[in-house]
Amino acid sequence: MPIVESSPKSAPEPAPKSLTKPTYTDVLQAHKNIRPYLRPTPFYSYPALNALLGTQVFVKHENCQPVGAFKVRGGINLASQLSASEREQGLIAASTGNHGQSVAYAGKLFGVRTRIVVPEGANPGKVAAMEGMGAQVIFHGERFDDARLHCEALAREHGYRYVHSGDEPLLIAGVGTHTLEMLIDEPDLDVIIVPIGGGSGAAGACIAAHGINPAIRVIGVQSEAAPAAYRSWTARELRTAENRTFAEGLATATAFGLPQSILWEQLDDFLLVSDAEIRQAMVWMIERAHTLAESAGAAPLAAAYKLRSQLQGKKAALICSGGNSSLQHLKQALESFDASLG
Repeated sequence: MPIVESSPKSAPEPAPKSLTKPTYTDVLQAHKNIRPYLRPTPFYSYPALNALLGTQVFVKHENCQPVGAFKVRGGINLASQLSASEREQGLIAASTGNHGQSVAYAGKLFGVRTRIVVPEGANPGKVAAMEGMGAQVIFHGERFDDARLHCEALAREHGYRYVHSGDEPLLIAGVGTHTLEMLIDEPDLDVIIVPIGGGSGAAGACIAAHGINPAIRVIGVQSEAAPAAYRSWTARELRTAENRTFAEGLATATAFGLPQSILWEQLDDFLLVSDAEIRQAMVWMIERAHTLAESAGAAPLAAAYKLRSQLQGKKAALICSGGNSSLQHLKQALESFDASLG
């Protein structure tokens, strides 16, 4: 079933003042930190996708990460820099799946105990993966934000090192390395399209891309059924919104202060796509790029198709943020696919 959110229980809060925005130098350091543990992910162009969009496009395959999603970059960067006391207390995070897998994987890699708080309807495959990596999975609430508030309470009560999925500079610097890798392979990219849920991946993409070439356009995409980040970016202040999307990686009802502060300064454009357009793109990724993309990972293709007239003559990159689709979501996408499009 889709993750369904009613009106948020609390307003978004700005990132704590103690958090500093990561810089391009931090992305370069993160690249050094994660290089011993992660190989660069593939970055391929597919003729059938180029034909669909009418321009040259490359796919950054973060679905090929060991946890099937980009967030592991940030988890490893953070865990590699924990203090002795933080290692002893252990890590805790709230997640719908991919962030939790990242923290669990990094915890196992560095021998640190992890606890992940998930909503009761969390993706069973992602839950099993987290448990398989040794994390204690704690179920709480119907919504992600319910799980997040419970996670924060546990962190305060027990002194765990809380790893926020967005307001965490080390995560943002870590995930920005996907864009650094893309520009090492294709330094003349014109456009990068990245999915946005909490915004860490897009914030990292902006820092890395503009640190190398300020002329690169970074475009964010979110589901119109969960537009909190989009509304916050448009208003230049933190906003909440109902969260009714099936797309787990985009399913947030509350905007996060640190990523938004970076996006307000550096994100060039932001658009919304429907859940139906995301499902269509999931099948196109299978059909035209031989790639199983989860909903958030397919959202950049949905955005590129919507923007295809503006992309003519440009070299574009799509960040396929993950491949952890449930069988139910895949079945729904295949059943709703419209072969007459494209």
